[in-house]
Amino acid sequence: MRAMPATALKTHNRNAMAQYLYEHRNATKQDLERDLGLSLPTITQNLRALEDDGLIRKGDLQDSTGGRKAQMYEFDPNHRTAIGAVMRANELRLCAINLYGKVIDRRIESAPYRNTNVYYQRIGDIINAFAADLERRYGAVLGVSFAIQGILSPDGTTITFGTIMGNTGLTLETLSQSIHCTCMMIHDSDASAMAELWFDPTLTDAVCVYLERRPGGAVIVDGKLYQGPNQCNGTIEHMTLVPDGRPCYCGQRGCMDAYCSLETLPEDYESIPGFFSVLEQGERHHRERMNAWLNYVAQAIVNARSIIAGDVIIGGEAAQHLTDEDIEILRNRIVERSPFGTDHFTLRTSYCAEDQNIIGAALRFVEAYLTDIQVK
Repeated sequence: MRAMPATALKTHNRNAMAQYLYEHRNATKQDLERDLGLSLPTITQNLRALEDDGLIRKGDLQDSTGGRKAQMYEFDPNHRTAIGAVMRANELRLCAINLYGKVIDRRIESAPYRNTNVYYQRIGDIINAFAADLERRYGAVLGVSFAIQGILSPDGTTITFGTIMGNTGLTLETLSQSIHCTCMMIHDSDASAMAELWFDPTLTDAVCVYLERRPGGAVIVDGKLYQGPNQCNGTIEHMTLVPDGRPCYCGQRGCMDAYCSLETLPEDYESIPGFFSVLEQGERHHRERMNAWLNYVAQAIVNARSIIAGDVIIGGEAAQHLTDEDIEILRNRIVERSPFGTDHFTLRTSYCAEDQNIIGAALRFVEAYLTDIQVK
């Protein structure tokens, strides 16, 4: 077997140590020597280099059972950060995460959405200030990723269907015109699915159904987000659920969105949290509305599982209100309506973090960075 060139061997050893420290959070020189099979001089040299580059730092001294206490070294997850952003009708929401996906800062700014250069320049100023503040306290910002309520072009540079926000045709260049960091866009449901995968690496095949005021979906295949060549896999919200039924904002009739949106649950002048609050009290009419809604959601999931018969993850705002009993009722209705494929079938609520889609968007930069340094 040909020996590895000296430069390649040095890079291999460095990356192996970085990966070990990332996965184990911290370790001693003795841990690295035992588990990686490297010599102490090699370990010492690479620890110094990794520390100089800011990837690791000295931790506490290991508890000793006798003799000299060993120095712990730990991966510094804050030496790089990433920002996720979402533009809503009346506000801009930002989340900053570190290399473990932990939220280290949030910002919510009042900013009524307008598809104009003035608006994009304004949010650019807000994001630049947020990024500068992060870099004063932590490491460099890898980039800003926008979770978009719309379908993107295959190259991710243009919103090809942005009816909800009224920004069809918006380009990444226009959106990021005033932002100093590298930027990207990702469909918001895909971003939420990215967070599912990050925090539950055991996921293999699943249909993610995000029951929001504007529902959405995503598809996970072989443990990876599967967006398809047109970046629109999993758009369950525009599947026809009731032929020639209620009008949908997309221009068609009978879409899943028109029947499974959370906005269909409350009565006039009632909020969505208010609906679920009254529901908990056992009010009969609210239970009837809830049962009808669950029937529509069950049918939508049955339709989706006829194509990908994997597990189903229920996320979005609804997941914060659905009880274990609601999930069991929903599962039973799915089984009743399914001709096959439910022997090995799991239905559960999602990771369901606050701002999950924003966190998932930011994770795109984190994953790319970790891949580059071969940490994960």
